[in-house]
Amino acid sequence: MVTARPLLSGPTRELTGFAAVGLLAYAADLGLFSWLRGPAALDPLTAKSLSFVAGCTVAYLGNACVTYRHTRATGARAYAVFVAVNLAGALVQLLCLAVSHYGLGLTSQRADTVSGAVVGMALATILRFWGTRTLVFRGGGRVGSWTG
Repeated sequence: MVTARPLLSGPTRELTGFAAVGLLAYAADLGLFSWLRGPAALDPLTAKSLSFVAGCTVAYLGNACVTYRHTRATGARAYAVFVAVNLAGALVQLLCLAVSHYGLGLTSQRADTVSGAVVGMALATILRFWGTRTLVFRGGGRVGSWTG
């Protein structure tokens, strides 16, 4: 008897799903922010706040329906913890930018981009992945723990 094996399994499937959902959420956040700042003419903080919530919602639904579909995390509590994890990730990015720009005196646009959008994003993504799998979508459906 031949059984079909999934193309991706275990940690690779989880990481791939998390990354794909993250890219979709990022696109939703960026697209909405651009529209709210442009044609809708909202101020930057209101526009970013709204686009952040929209991006978090897309990421939560994508992870709940795809990446972690076999877990039992549902309801307002799971969504609230997910938003909190994403806010913590945003703070990590801001902290990287602040340390580089104000602490180290690296004030060029390139330095700001590297510290906030590259280093900060990488560290924030690690935190978001850990928080999402550990605090929001716990256990169910996973085969063993590969993060230690």
